[in-house]
Amino acid sequence: MRIARLVFAVAVIAAANASAQVAPPAPAPATQQPPSGAPATPQPPSAAPAAAPTARAFTAPTGMILNAVRLERAVDFELVIGYLQAAFAKSANPQLRAQSAGWRMFKATEPGPNNTVLYVFFVDPAVAGADYALGPILSDAYPDQVEQIWKLYQGALAGPGSQSLLNLTPVEPPPLPPAGAPVPPPAGTPPPPPLPGSALPAAAP
Repeated sequence: MRIARLVFAVAVIAAANASAQVAPPAPAPATQQPPSGAPATPQPPSAAPAAAPTARAFTAPTGMILNAVRLERAVDFELVIGYLQAAFAKSANPQLRAQSAGWRMFKATEPGPNNTVLYVFFVDPAVAGADYALGPILSDAYPDQVEQIWKLYQGALAGPGSQSLLNLTPVEPPPLPPAGAPVPPPAGTPPPPPLPGSALPAAAP
């Protein structure tokens, strides 16, 4: 129940503060075939590709990814979730298994922005520095089907701005006043004016 309320509270944030979309799985490089009968031309060794930046990394101990999904394509998004959970189950990658241990998936009962369906990936604890993008996970688990799965995933999202990543840190309230003391005034409230006849503080030299 607490998580459901949290999801509903941050839905407005999801609509207003959308982050970049998850990077799609990189397609395999096309190989150029020589014309029929032409001698093969040796190709120079290609330079090693630069490491791709981590698309979905959390910097806090707990994280959340909000996904606004088109109402008529919700079944497609849930099918992608099924593929993702199956990838977790069969993976031998220690880091991915650590990610899956804290990766929970929810569907909000309340409608999302513009009558979408709001799906929440709630990650607690988040693995520091790990990539939570779906593309690499699905590519590793389903190399022959990833293009079809990715079409379902991209087509289900409500468009640009349909995803938001949130880093969640525990709240540490300031110390409370002693028992019986008055509640402090709101932050930024100017101090009350001095009472008539009271001594004013001496000016600094």
